[in-house]
Amino acid sequence: MTPAMLLAPDPVPLCWRRSFPGAAEQARAVRRFVECLLDGFPLLDDVLLAADELVVNALRHTKSGQCGGRFIVEVTQGRGGVRVSVTDQGGPGEPACREAGELEESGRGLRTVSLTAASWGWHGNDRGRTVAAVFAGEWPA
Repeated sequence: MTPAMLLAPDPVPLCWRRSFPGAAEQARAVRRFVECLLDGFPLLDDVLLAADELVVNALRHTKSGQCGGRFIVEVTQGRGGVRVSVTDQGGPGEPACREAGELEESGRGLRTVSLTAASWGWHGNDRGRTVAAVFAGEWPA
């Protein structure tokens, strides 16, 4: 056997998933959940901001924010960074970045995510959708 064959394979990414009730106060619980999982990640503040924006959008624009609604937050930590995603119960529109007017009080969430994350995207339909953001970064040694 050559020395190269004795090297350990790439580590398997770690993944955590948790379901939350569809209520506004759960945004704080999501931030605590993510912060505990990613303590020490150099882009933690950006990840927390994105998680918060994705949760607020799920609550504001989908059935997850209605009475009895729920949403799921998933955090994946791999060798090159972190992915945070929010799966909601669907709604009438599709997630999209938009330019909010100077005096508008909302409408900047996905634009903020797109500017802080390495990438973001979504899949799904009016019965359920997942919006995710990826943050590239190395963990401190």
